[in-house]
Amino acid sequence: MSFIYHIFINLLIFGMKVISLFNEKTKKGVEGRKESLQKVKSAFSKTDQIIWMHAASLGEYEQGLPVLEQLKEKMPDHKILITFFSPSGYENVIKRKHIADVICYLPFDKKSHVKEFVSQISVKLFFTVKYDYWYHLLQELKNHNAKTYVISALFYDGQSFFTSYGKWFVQQLNKNIDWFFHQTDMSFALAKSIGLTKSSVTGDTRFDRVKQLRERDNHVQCIKDFIGQDKAVVFGSSWQAEEKIAEDVALANPYAKIIIAPHDLKRVQSLKQIFPDAMLYSDIDKNENFKSKILIIDSIGLLSKLYSYADIAVVGGGFHDAGLHNILEAATFGVPVIFGNHYRKNPEADELIAVDGGKSFENAGLAADFVMFLINNEEMLQVMSANSEKFVNEKPNSTDLIIRKMLS
Repeated sequence: MSFIYHIFINLLIFGMKVISLFNEKTKKGVEGRKESLQKVKSAFSKTDQIIWMHAASLGEYEQGLPVLEQLKEKMPDHKILITFFSPSGYENVIKRKHIADVICYLPFDKKSHVKEFVSQISVKLFFTVKYDYWYHLLQELKNHNAKTYVISALFYDGQSFFTSYGKWFVQQLNKNIDWFFHQTDMSFALAKSIGLTKSSVTGDTRFDRVKQLRERDNHVQCIKDFIGQDKAVVFGSSWQAEEKIAEDVALANPYAKIIIAPHDLKRVQSLKQIFPDAMLYSDIDKNENFKSKILIIDSIGLLSKLYSYADIAVVGGGFHDAGLHNILEAATFGVPVIFGNHYRKNPEADELIAVDGGKSFENAGLAADFVMFLINNEEMLQVMSANSEKFVNEKPNSTDLIIRKMLS
């Protein structure tokens, strides 16, 4: 099976190189990996003790950050390495303030590449977030006596681990992972059913992360003036389906203010065509009369703050297979959250629905009808808002549970 895995990795590398000829995002990942080895060589000596967090993309980074921050507090003399697989994670985080000594792309999982990379550093503790597993990487880390963990682990029906050809990889995980920290009881049970018993249920660290969002300054210039006395509906990480909801709500309710933060800023021009009278956030002015009821956010990094102004949140990605974006960033502010019903890898969505803090719909029309119902029904709006906030508040502090186990 290791031979088959070797073929798979080579096909993956070849495929990404071909796609990079036509896709700028993939090209950034391919080109960026050429710099990873030199970055760690330049920043670390072989006597430096390293805490290494790997995240597939931005969502997993946010999930792992509370654990990384606490580890740094407990082990201040250790240096920090963060690796990403996806450019969407790397490109966002490298522009922010962060605690890492080095941020780089994870090398492709060829044995020779990984062996050279790991041999340059002294890794004391490594953790990957959710389910980004690479065989040669984990094997090489164990060869160097690093402690290895998976935090916010999430196993679900249909993964390759539960097929006959997945048994070999399960055996490797058993050998190379010291402990799995599971998000849910279901994930724990599924892992146990295939022999991954070195594990415990500690919950989802994203709840710890979004609770922290309330404690910072969430002011966004001019937003309070734009909303005035009206209800505010924030469309976060919107795709076309969520923009259709915004269009329906705008036509039906002249008293609601609509804020749209698209998942990709390339959508801004299309949004201006759909909403020709909308304002762009980059053009907003403190003396503006705010004649438009629609505001398009054409800047990055504001969305989680914008949710603090919302009466209702519509979160994108759930009406197709792109993947539901982060609903917890809205829920933490006590906001009813509306989304599509494609969210198999997001157990928190089912939980939020179960406590009546959010709802999912199979199409944009039904979702728009419910948003308009909430705008006009203050009692139901308040009930769902309270349920949403309570849902986040009652979650345990996963980070503390994880840290205690790691350091025991």
